[in-house]
Amino acid sequence: MSANRRFRNVTRIGPVQVATSYDGRGREKHTAACTAPRCGFSADYDSRAAAELAARTHTCSVR
Repeated sequence: MSANRRFRNVTRIGPVQVATSYDGRGREKHTAACTAPRCGFSADYDSRAAAELAARTHTCSVR
């Protein structure tokens, strides 16, 4: 199942991008996703602070 999301308020913290979007039920979600090759880290959070904290503390396992 693919999600067609419109991301807004996109910021970059190191290799991780944090963005805000709405999920399929109209609730606001915040996503943190690493852009490093072969990392694969991404997660959805209910608050922007949690997503930014995950971005700041993320360490890529692939280096």
